[in-house]
Amino acid sequence: MLKFVKNHMESIEGIATYPMISLLIFFVFFALLFWWVFTAKKEYIKEVSNIPLEDNNQNIKQEL
Repeated sequence: MLKFVKNHMESIEGIATYPMISLLIFFVFFALLFWWVFTAKKEYIKEVSNIPLEDNNQNIKQEL
């Protein structure tokens, strides 16, 4: 089965560009994520990290 897939993939012209494009997309995504993490404001990160806790408290208050 693998030989069939390998032979079929080798017959496609320009197939070597797809792994390079995938690597480039992967690298760009994580580079942008890395940049965002270090430039995000700490107040925003604290606010977003407390959202699940605040939502849970509001649901309990509404039930009472």
